[in-house]
Amino acid sequence: MAFLRFIRDLLREIGDQNAYDRHLAAHGVTHSAAEWRRFSDARFRSKYQNAKCC
Repeated sequence: MAFLRFIRDLLREIGDQNAYDRHLAAHGVTHSAAEWRRFSDARFRSKYQNAKCC
């Protein structure tokens, strides 16, 4: 049972679900398609904002 919980938690972390839950709590908003889009856009923008050299 603990192994399955570990796998579930790992998949939630890989899939950004935990980060999204923290985002919702920090901003005091509820889940919606528009909020998920804002969250995703901000994550990708911060991740790929700086070009990598070589």
